[in-house]
Amino acid sequence: MSIRTVAVLGSTGSIGTQALEVIARHPDRFRVVALAAGGNTDLLARQAAATGAGFVAAASGDAEDLGAAVAEHGRAAGGGSGTPEVVVGPDAATEAASRGADVVLNGITGSIGLRPTLAALEAGSTLALANKESLIVGGPLVRAAAAPGQIVPVDSEHSAIAQCLRGGRAEEVRRLVVTASGGPFRGRTRAELADVAPQQALAHPNFSMGRVITTNSATLVNKGLEVIEAHLLFDVPFARIDVVVHPQQWIHSMVEFHDGSTIAQAGPPRMLVPIALGLSWPERLEDVDVPCDWSAPQSWDFHPLDDEAFPAVRLAREVGEAGGASPAVYNAANEVAVDAFHDGALPFVGIVDTVSRVVAAHHDREAHNGGELDASSVDSVLAADRWARKQARQVVGTGGTDPRE
Repeated sequence: MSIRTVAVLGSTGSIGTQALEVIARHPDRFRVVALAAGGNTDLLARQAAATGAGFVAAASGDAEDLGAAVAEHGRAAGGGSGTPEVVVGPDAATEAASRGADVVLNGITGSIGLRPTLAALEAGSTLALANKESLIVGGPLVRAAAAPGQIVPVDSEHSAIAQCLRGGRAEEVRRLVVTASGGPFRGRTRAELADVAPQQALAHPNFSMGRVITTNSATLVNKGLEVIEAHLLFDVPFARIDVVVHPQQWIHSMVEFHDGSTIAQAGPPRMLVPIALGLSWPERLEDVDVPCDWSAPQSWDFHPLDDEAFPAVRLAREVGEAGGASPAVYNAANEVAVDAFHDGALPFVGIVDTVSRVVAAHHDREAHNGGELDASSVDSVLAADRWARKQARQVVGTGGTDPRE
């Protein structure tokens, strides 16, 4: 495989930092040409100095200060004193994505990843997609913009499905089985979830992630988003996408074929292999992670999903089937509700309850307008996103403003 140029969006986050570790271990395969991050500009500057990226983007801060910091870190590390091109502002990540790198890894969290996703596709780059929200929010737009095979999923579940699908033809697939850890509250009833504290919700049993994603894993909203994402990525009807609770998370997901066989992708409950495959697809890099030790005694459990205690997946199926702007409304309302929960303005079970109320209001709004509201452009989708955030804040009663409005 020739050297691939890579742009890493969300480089200071969990996915981004791990991606840079994978790249650093394979200097003969990759060259970082662009980095983009939010507000952690000191780490971004250190990353830029270490990788020699020629383009550095930050959502906030001062471009001159960031450039100087990159040069300073470069000198401290014994490198040159050259300064990369630096862009700061809300569109900086989109510009980084549009630079034409061979691979754009979108590790941004939230719907703000939509424009960078579309920019990467328009530039003809392979999109290694960890930002599931951009596909959820802009599903039809993203699918229309993508050439066959241009999107490589980085979510461990969808990477697993993509790997398993190599074992058969599309017409032979009976169903996709997405696995879920069940989160820190697996086995609890809805009543037992009423007094859950924010710190408890952040205690994921297997992964270390950001606040929103970790909370989404506790509510299983993350799994609901993944069901919608699986439908959009693999063009499999919702009725043939199942979720099963697998606490150990060594099996990342499975594909069942119409002859009765099931192919499962197994590996440690870490993100290194999905990230590496996102960068190198369809090839595999050597020694990315430690394989399963089949000589060691171990037990893997599987349980049905409790839709009563965790209704997020059932609601996600409904909004996915509804299509249009409904998934964008689901995602936006959840982000507001998660913030409200961590601010002490909403109980844990109120997160999905709030999302459900906002989705219902959206459906009423569509009915009042005589049909599905327009979701044919980025502006219209983001308008639905803003409406949902405002509606969710009204439901929560927090008021306040949102920077995306």
